[in-house]
Amino acid sequence: MFEFKTIALFGITAIAEIVGCYLPYLWLKQDKSILLLVPAALSLALFAWLLTLHPTATGRVYAAYGGVYIFVALLWLWVVDGVKPTMWDLVGGSVALVGMAIIMFAPKDA
Repeated sequence: MFEFKTIALFGITAIAEIVGCYLPYLWLKQDKSILLLVPAALSLALFAWLLTLHPTATGRVYAAYGGVYIFVALLWLWVVDGVKPTMWDLVGGSVALVGMAIIMFAPKDA
């Protein structure tokens, strides 16, 4: 159950970070409303808070989170940007997830 909760929390965290970065992108690159910066800031604050919920060392959390972020960003590429990931995107995302699993779930001596 710990593994599922960890992966789910990382997934939600990645969505919060991507939304927090995507909304300013819309404002800067697609001439959307500057008011998008308000939910963007809230989303990035949520992202930072969510990272604090993991019961392990911050460096380990940040390193492992990167793997999930890569995978979620590829899903975003497909769902939001409408670009189907290549086989190599999927292989790379899978390698990143395996790295996350090793970092978070391997036995720890200390």
